[in-house]
Amino acid sequence: MPPDNVTPDIWFPNLNIYFTNVSRVFISIFNFDLYWYGIFIFAGIVAAFFLGIWWVKKSGQKVDDYYDLMILGVPLAIIGLRVYFVAFNWENFSGRGFFNMINVRDGGLAIYGGIIGAALAAAITGMRKNIPFSTIADTGAPCMLLGQAIGRFGNFFNREAFGGFTDNIFAMRIRADQARSPITEELRENLFTLYDVDYIQVHPTFFYEAALNTILMIGLLIYRPRKKFNGEIVLLYFLGYGVIRFFVEGFRTDQMMLFNTGLPLNRVVAVMFALVSGALIIAGYMRVRDPKILRRKR
Repeated sequence: MPPDNVTPDIWFPNLNIYFTNVSRVFISIFNFDLYWYGIFIFAGIVAAFFLGIWWVKKSGQKVDDYYDLMILGVPLAIIGLRVYFVAFNWENFSGRGFFNMINVRDGGLAIYGGIIGAALAAAITGMRKNIPFSTIADTGAPCMLLGQAIGRFGNFFNREAFGGFTDNIFAMRIRADQARSPITEELRENLFTLYDVDYIQVHPTFFYEAALNTILMIGLLIYRPRKKFNGEIVLLYFLGYGVIRFFVEGFRTDQMMLFNTGLPLNRVVAVMFALVSGALIIAGYMRVRDPKILRRKR
């Protein structure tokens, strides 16, 4: 328990960890607020870049090619992150003006849109530099996971993207008046009150995804020198992240829906990514074991 008369903003009761005065704002300059969310997105991009450059040098590729990829990839990924989010939350942006659509400082980014933007940048760079897309994608896949893992901590400061009620070891309490994702009836039925402050107790899905992404990244880094065919690493990334996202998304209270179908968008996309990637991995293994398979199919 926190000391007497202390009301944390965020609290992990089963770990006896609590945080007070957790501001969403990193710094204010001339009345312009720079949010922690943006800081973690930027930190994720920087960390991903340096991890990628390490492998580029180690594998004998040209560093300059990946500097060019970075210049193109970062803006395309950010555009993809936002466009995907806005497109599937259109009812919240329609009629509110262009600035609201592009204002990403405090949230509203969707990972799958960023993946699409990064893939487009990789394809363009590959065509310009005469580098196989699979080579760029295998280089970048673990980097994407590192960036995603770091970026997820922005959700912690924003008090968003959390799950439903839990009392597991990682259970997280958030002041109900600071929560920025929907509070379900189940969460309201399980409110915890401390010194007249109400708390919801939730699955910390930001932590689940960050931890699982880190584990998958380490696994891909260890396996990459032993890959069986070009493109295998990025396919394993799509497969692994699809499974992770399907699992984590099931906990969240703020799931985006696939238009009017009632189906959770990101779970549907996760299944598609996992199934297609799994099929392509099997096909790749078959091709490696028997190169004549493709010739017979022709």
